[in-house]
Amino acid sequence: MESGFGQVSIVGAGLLGASLGLALKQRGLAARVHGIGRRQCSLDTAFASGAIDSGYTALEEGIAGADLIVLATPVHQATEMLEAVRDAAPPHAVITDVGSTKEALCRHAAQVWSAPRPFVGSHPMAGSEKFGPEHARADLYEGAVCLVEASDELAAEARAVVCRLWEAVGARVVDIDPAQHDCLLARTSHVPHVASAALARLADTEEIVPELIGNGFRDTTRIAAGRPELWREICLSNREAVLAGMMALQDDIAAFAAVLESGDEAAVDAFFEAGRAARQRLCGP
Repeated sequence: MESGFGQVSIVGAGLLGASLGLALKQRGLAARVHGIGRRQCSLDTAFASGAIDSGYTALEEGIAGADLIVLATPVHQATEMLEAVRDAAPPHAVITDVGSTKEALCRHAAQVWSAPRPFVGSHPMAGSEKFGPEHARADLYEGAVCLVEASDELAAEARAVVCRLWEAVGARVVDIDPAQHDCLLARTSHVPHVASAALARLADTEEIVPELIGNGFRDTTRIAAGRPELWREICLSNREAVLAGMMALQDDIAAFAAVLESGDEAAVDAFFEAGRAARQRLCGP
């Protein structure tokens, strides 16, 4: 591919897609960046910010001549368009995505393309509660972890290109099996979002006014400000793992409720100490 990744076509001109476009263009990694979207206004915003060189509402036009195609849409949209991408993409094109769930999408890709397939699932763990191309940042992926599908069904060259893409925009690539991805992310991302939304709802009463809201509440409910339709699709596409995580969370809360009701100081202290130790182990001091 000339000029890094040649022509890159990004399907979806939201925060993730426009941020990737900015990162590619500011680093000189693409000869040309095409943006494909459903809404012309989003494409216009992405173009005005310098995230894309041209915008298209027709998928076929936008990916014509592409060397690399990135599906930066919600997972259900990416899954639904795989056949259309296969039919319209140049034979040499590498395809990837940015979806927060992987198993269903990658399983469908294995049905759409015969092995070794050019579609490689990926999940850059970057983002914000904000959305839309107006919030795009060229440094969004710097320092992030990007989980990339590992499978014998993949074309080795395609996977190398996808890994190089995320590393080129500042992310650290970690190999992962799609099914394992969904189980782990349910507990570290999807269930925490459900819990954040529930905590925000819990405090939404007439008696609680903004003056009573502290930093702890703001920290734990920040992600509840995310797009409802996005999180609806994430939870539905990873339903079993999210439900399992929610059941485990309910069991833990019920156990704490029992020791709290009994007034067992040592058990209450142990609960908080276990949570503190777990966070330090997972996130550092």
